[in-house]
Amino acid sequence: MVDGEGVAATEPKAERAKTVLPGDIIGISEEYTTGEGAFDEKGNIYATIVGTVVEDPKKRVIGVKPLCDAPPVIKRGDIVYGTVSGIKSSVVLVDLAFIEGSENREIAGDIMAAIHVSNVKKSYVSDLKHEFGYQDIIKGRILDPATLRIDTTHPRHGVIKAFCSKCKVGMIRKNKVLECPECERTETRKISSDYGKGLV
Repeated sequence: MVDGEGVAATEPKAERAKTVLPGDIIGISEEYTTGEGAFDEKGNIYATIVGTVVEDPKKRVIGVKPLCDAPPVIKRGDIVYGTVSGIKSSVVLVDLAFIEGSENREIAGDIMAAIHVSNVKKSYVSDLKHEFGYQDIIKGRILDPATLRIDTTHPRHGVIKAFCSKCKVGMIRKNKVLECPECERTETRKISSDYGKGLV
């Protein structure tokens, strides 16, 4: 493009959209209200889906736009990722986010899967609240696509990112427990050997 004085003007480069994953912090509630594909927890705004961050500076809204094209079909044996949305006496409820290998294609709709107490780990589980926490990001294998039951007994499966039940910040693995970097509280989980690696 040439300006009025015959000098070539440089056009501003478009800023590359930031890709985020479930559990990533995309903003703070002091600056934004929560849009689609995100949730507010203790002042931090987190992504709930894989996608690109979308901001509306005028309305002060921030959210995540999904990257998906056609939604993938869940099959037996698929490795899936999701967010813990509820913990019952014998089952953990998980909002599925995506299938391993199809990270850019969101699972269509609000699909809830479940981890039964018998499918958590090979050893005895006395209390599911010692194995999972609310809003934890989990990785597991689909046992039955019809009932959406998940198995996390494999060493690489389980919680890959956890949040302190008090401070709601991401916890750091310290051997067999997780520690909050802010309040130093320690908590137990069914920790994946992939905890804190790769996707989160």
